[in-house]
Amino acid sequence: MLKPLGDRVILTVDSDEEETVGGIVLASNAKEKPQTGTVVAVGDGQVSQDGNKLPMTVSEGDVVMFDKYAGTEVKDGDNKYLVMHEKDIIAIVK
Repeated sequence: MLKPLGDRVILTVDSDEEETVGGIVLASNAKEKPQTGTVVAVGDGQVSQDGNKLPMTVSEGDVVMFDKYAGTEVKDGDNKYLVMHEKDIIAIVK
């Protein structure tokens, strides 16, 4: 498993497959990039200029919304993840 550093988080992106009335399945890459995901790992937090560690706002298991083009896609085995800074997360979905 990957361990993010600093203020980074690792997400699994929610799949966005859709089936049409005719039974045709539209792959997620045929549409815009999904903007929600589930946090699977959280870094230790960012260190401020005065040396204090700022706590992370999100935690593992949170479902979050993020900026459309945020993050870097990585692959670990057969799993695909998105690694991004916490500042690119815009909301926690309750």
